[in-house]
Amino acid sequence: MPNIIVIGGGAAGFFGAISCAKANSNVQVDILEAGTKPLAKVRISGGGRCNVTHQCFNPAQLVQNYPRGGKALRGAFTRFQPQDTVKWYESRGVKLKTEVDGRMFPITDNSATIINCLTKEADKLGIVLHTRTPVKSLEKKEQKFQISLKNGSKLLADKVLIATGSNPLGYSWAKHFGHTIESPVPSLFTFNIKDLRLQGLAGVSVDNANLKLLGTGKQKLQQQGALLITHWGISGPVTLKLSAWAARYLYDKKYNNILEINWLPQYNQETLKQELLQIKATSPKKKILSYCPLSLPRRLWQSLVKYLEIKPDKIWADLSKKELNQLVIEIIQGQYQITGKGVFKEEFVTCGGVNLKEINFKTMESKISPGLYFAGEVLDIDGVTGGFNFQSAWTTSWLAGNAMGVVI
Repeated sequence: MPNIIVIGGGAAGFFGAISCAKANSNVQVDILEAGTKPLAKVRISGGGRCNVTHQCFNPAQLVQNYPRGGKALRGAFTRFQPQDTVKWYESRGVKLKTEVDGRMFPITDNSATIINCLTKEADKLGIVLHTRTPVKSLEKKEQKFQISLKNGSKLLADKVLIATGSNPLGYSWAKHFGHTIESPVPSLFTFNIKDLRLQGLAGVSVDNANLKLLGTGKQKLQQQGALLITHWGISGPVTLKLSAWAARYLYDKKYNNILEINWLPQYNQETLKQELLQIKATSPKKKILSYCPLSLPRRLWQSLVKYLEIKPDKIWADLSKKELNQLVIEIIQGQYQITGKGVFKEEFVTCGGVNLKEINFKTMESKISPGLYFAGEVLDIDGVTGGFNFQSAWTTSWLAGNAMGVVI
């Protein structure tokens, strides 16, 4: 009986193993997991709820959420996309729900639902899971792969799927077989900013802000969306998106860069100036500090006004032309110094991994070493937050599993 070995018991590893066993009942599939419990990242994702995928069913739009790997995934998503993920889980009794922002979770709001579904399906298909089984090395012996385990034993496989996530060992094995590794660096992180304007505003959120990194030359790095002010700087969807697209740039800059924040991107300098002049004319007796005429959180408005040293008792009628111009610039072109990066909850995503040009994206098989397959985060693929990283894992592992299941 042909033997398939999957290295890595995460989302991609399990889904690949299941897809393979489902495609061909005449193969023996084993999963090798170094840890004590499989699917650890699934367990903690989405705050323990597991953000399974995103309700974006158009492959052309879907790929726009991948700073790296979008082009390669375009064809892959025509074969297995979020709609297929939803059907796959629902056909096994797991219903998903869609939240306002498009993220999809199990209706139980519990990641254990997804873990139980995957482990139950693997068990039903006769897949053998080996926990506490770290792999020491991976070699090609004639037509077979030899896997040496740290406990001293050796296994032989006809085909191998590397689904080790961002584990350096996965990269080293890929490199051993001749693959190029794009150096892994963090993606999806928050920004550390120490600034008087943000001091004491932790918890304040802005529905729609525009963030732009300055000094990037021809590379335009900016994003728009919801922003959250934190004790250490800023977070929220717009920050995480920008961190993903600017992952390599910010890494090279040692996470030190000027960030321009436009708190009200619906305005430009002229339209905002006119809006404030209108307020000055219609509410001249009101105090500037206490009367915020714009759709800004009150505490943020007051912080910006104080930062510009506009006197607390000054009324709108007395606002000078210079002060008005400063207020306009502060609101839509305020500059903040990023001094480092934070982490996004317990989730850790990297950009980098196996070079995608060396992979056949119809099968996820190595173009360099036949019989060797890759899926998930070990590849140079990463998405923005919202279920996109899990979707690339489901898609690449489904393709790999089905291809491996072809009779040898």
